Amino acid sequence: MSSTHTTLTPATLEQQLLQEDALLRGHFRLSSGLHSDTYVQCARFLRRPDLAAPAAQQLADMIREAGLQPDLVVGPAMGGVVIGYELARQLGVPGIFTERDDTGQMTLRRGFTVEPGQQIIIAEDVVTTGKSTNEVARVLEGMGAKVLAVASLIDRTGGDAALNFPNFALLPVTAATYAPDDCPLCRAGIPVVKPGSRPDKAFS
Repeated sequence: MSSTHTTLTPATLEQQLLQEDALLRGHFRLSSGLHSDTYVQCARFLRRPDLAAPAAQQLADMIREAGLQPDLVVGPAMGGVVIGYELARQLGVPGIFTERDDTGQMTLRRGFTVEPGQQIIIAEDVVTTGKSTNEVARVLEGMGAKVLAVASLIDRTGGDAALNFPNFALLPVTAATYAPDDCPLCRAGIPVVKPGSRPDKAFS
């Protein structure tokens, strides 16, 4: 299938993310407890169908050009739900999502099923370490499916993700992380902001 749309360059995507406050630079306390100079909140980008659709189309083109023909797209909740749906639409296949159960384990719910032998693309908004992606892959492979690749808007792994399948991403983002007691941003006196809070709400 040939592509006739305009290529979305990494520079253009980065500018769009910045304009939507989906990519922030500063001093942030992550959910892991680490501090970072970069925070990504792709939900602010994906709320715009006019931005999400071209991005997913580009990912779909990358998947096709690699010769991959998935039967299904699976996006882990919450970050993978919107991009997973749009990527599935672009690929012309069903899209479902995994979510955590009451014990914190990733699983399929809501009547979603995966058939043995199905070829699957995992969709993520951001691949940070690859840990959650591998968790989803284990669930799917445990049901007899085959994971072809992960496709994401942003790759924050710096190429260090230990994945057993290709990693397609539109934008690599390098983000420094620091232990709270050895953070140069703290030493510089820059207030640390907890993502999701108001921009002026700092935490010691």
